[in-house]
Amino acid sequence: MTLGRDAIRRWLTVPDASALFAEARAVRAKTKGDGVCLRGLVELSSVCDRDCLYCGMRHANPDVRRYAMRDEEIVACARLARDLRFGTVVLQAGECPALWSRARVAALVRRIKAETGQRVTLSLGERSEADTAVWREAGADRYLLRFETSDRALFAQIHPGAPRDGEHPRLAQLRRMKAQGYEIGGGMMLGLPGQTLESVVEDLLTLRALGLDMVGLGPYLAHPKTPLGKRPPSGEVPVSADFTCRCYALARLLLPDANIPATTALSTLDPARGRRMGFEAGANVFMPNLTPAAYREGYQIYPGKICVVAPEADAITALRADLAALGLRHAPDR
Repeated sequence: MTLGRDAIRRWLTVPDASALFAEARAVRAKTKGDGVCLRGLVELSSVCDRDCLYCGMRHANPDVRRYAMRDEEIVACARLARDLRFGTVVLQAGECPALWSRARVAALVRRIKAETGQRVTLSLGERSEADTAVWREAGADRYLLRFETSDRALFAQIHPGAPRDGEHPRLAQLRRMKAQGYEIGGGMMLGLPGQTLESVVEDLLTLRALGLDMVGLGPYLAHPKTPLGKRPPSGEVPVSADFTCRCYALARLLLPDANIPATTALSTLDPARGRRMGFEAGANVFMPNLTPAAYREGYQIYPGKICVVAPEADAITALRADLAALGLRHAPDR
């Protein structure tokens, strides 16, 4: 299936996208087989210096339950990921360079690699070239940084202080990290107020232009205690599981070898079917949450987050049953 701008626009708008989903599954089967990688997500901290207009953890929100995990707790989560045969641990946090300094993160990466053998994915936001170089040297394998939208004006609207022209800061960082030897992950939010269909087409083409190793995308879920969440819905892009899955499928066709997670946001938007819809649209990764229960409710980018919590047996059993029903299985990470 040839995918240019016109074809992408058509697949985003046709009444029935079942042929698109079938093609995405066929491509996944060819490039990934029937295996789904499980990666352990650890939400290190809800402390954030930024005031992004959509995020419930924004610095100006006084109602966030702020926390920061200790290094020993983080390494313990990595050991749990190893024991559950997840293969990769994903370290994610609000943007706070003072808390997650260059030296601290490098030491954490070295410990996790030495003590567990886990692959390490970092998701710590916008950081300097020097920071990411040191972390790569320490052994970090992947970096996940959603660019959220390739539309510079829209990006500036939702990120106070971001310049409206010049190079997109997150796209620039992704390119730098690719040159540093990281496997890079990026993606966007779908349904942002003011987002146009044409900008989503451009976002999808940007995924291919970057040559991403991992694509993380999901629906925009409004948080009522944010400036953006208080605005009425607007824009051309629907916040729907179907539209999100069309973008999953298009991402699979644009980047056949990429790892594409069925995201927590999709499951939250459609608790009954979201996860399975993601796999039916070509996803091949899922990230169970390893964050300790004492902290988990503090990490609320959007409300009502539904996630698979490991190692609770019923949650993992239900996940594996979903995979089996789709002819898929938990496979070792690559």
